[in-house]
Amino acid sequence: MKVVKAAMIGDVVGAHGLETLEAKLPALIKEQNIDFVTVNGENAAEGFGITETDFRRIIATGADVVTSGNHVWEKREFWPILETEKNMLRPANYPSGSQNIPGVGFTSIKKNGINWIVINLQGRELMNPIDCPFLCFDNIIAMHLGRASDYHPLISADGNAIPSTYPIVLIDFHAESSREKEALAWYADGRLSLMAGTHTHVQTADEKILPGGSAYITDLGMTGNTDSVIGMTPKICVERARKQVLYQMELAAPKGEGKMQGVIAEIDAETGKAISIRRI
Repeated sequence: MKVVKAAMIGDVVGAHGLETLEAKLPALIKEQNIDFVTVNGENAAEGFGITETDFRRIIATGADVVTSGNHVWEKREFWPILETEKNMLRPANYPSGSQNIPGVGFTSIKKNGINWIVINLQGRELMNPIDCPFLCFDNIIAMHLGRASDYHPLISADGNAIPSTYPIVLIDFHAESSREKEALAWYADGRLSLMAGTHTHVQTADEKILPGGSAYITDLGMTGNTDSVIGMTPKICVERARKQVLYQMELAAPKGEGKMQGVIAEIDAETGKAISIRRI
């Protein structure tokens, strides 16, 4: 059995988040022998959106793919990057076709002989009612594998598993609702290797391996100033919640060393099944 390690890093928030990522991710990759890394970068530009410079900085830290979510559209000048960079994703379930939405929501990368598929999806509960993430997942898996339910290793006549080239499938599900995140994980269990939620910026403590062999956590957390309210100035967030007035949120002032949050999963490269998952 060949085991590989995948790391998924939570939302990078602002300049302090980028600096934290640059300080911590390269060391983590080296120390833990990480084979593949995804980083959610949709809040890198002062908390709202991402710029080309931010994208290049994230890739330079060792990220193989940068994922995003609803804030990826904030910087209109960034849209061309969504079209040209294979490893910069926006959620796949935005309306496509005749709508001419820039970019793509999934990518397939072969690295060191291993096939990796990364899918970026966005939730609908308490968010914009875009296309169905469940159906979108089915369509992407069917596109790569021929049929949506095909996730089982080939078995030889003597009953042993035949080493296959089944890809390792990672999903960043950018969603507000914990229920929707868990539901998609159970729905897709056995057809993906690792699914991690993003968007809420608060790391959950429910990392697990589901019965079908898929690793899961409801939210990766965030990268940056955790002495804050989801990376923003607490006072403003308190006033927004208390008065229900939409004061413009601002990044919290950096205080000391930032935190990088996420998960590391060990995955059987022959079957795509997760072996372990732990929080960063």
